[in-house]
Amino acid sequence: MADDIKMPVEATHIMMFARSVGDPNPIYHDEEYAKKTEVGHIIAPPTFPRSVAQFDPDYRLRPKPGEKWFGSGKTPTGLTEPASTSGGLHAEQHFEYHRNPKPGDVLTVKEREGKTWEKQSKRAGKLIFSERIQEYYDQNGELVITSRGVGVKTERPVEQS
Repeated sequence: MADDIKMPVEATHIMMFARSVGDPNPIYHDEEYAKKTEVGHIIAPPTFPRSVAQFDPDYRLRPKPGEKWFGSGKTPTGLTEPASTSGGLHAEQHFEYHRNPKPGDVLTVKEREGKTWEKQSKRAGKLIFSERIQEYYDQNGELVITSRGVGVKTERPVEQS
C-alpha cells in the first residue's frame, strides 16, 4: 500500500458497498431512516474499510490498462508466464471501530507491520503468520477504525493426496 492513502467516504460509496455485499439495511442508504437511529446518520457497513484498496494507486489486484493481470484474458489468468505469488493466504481480518465512518469523512489510512509468529504443521511444515495493521484517521486526526489482517505463509506446498 502506498503511504497515507486518502479515502473519501461518500454516501454513494457506502450504498454501493452495502449492495455489493448484499446488505439491505436502510442505515447504509436511507438518510431519513438513519436520522431516526441512535447514531443519527448514514453509516458504513462493518467491512467497508477494505474498500480502501480502490484508493491505493499501487493496489496489486487492480487491472492496469495495457498490462496483463491475474484474472484477465482467454486463459484463467491471462498471463503467459506463471504468476509470482507470495505463497501465502489471507487468514483473518479484524476491525475495531472507535466510531462509525459517515458521509463527509475523509479518512487517512496509515499502515504498519504488526506481530509475527510461527507454528508447526504436519502437512506444510512451518507456518509463518504476520499481521498488517491499518489505522484510519478522520479529517480531524481522530482514530476512527483499526484494522488488523493476518496472513500466513507455508514452508512448503501441501502435497495433494
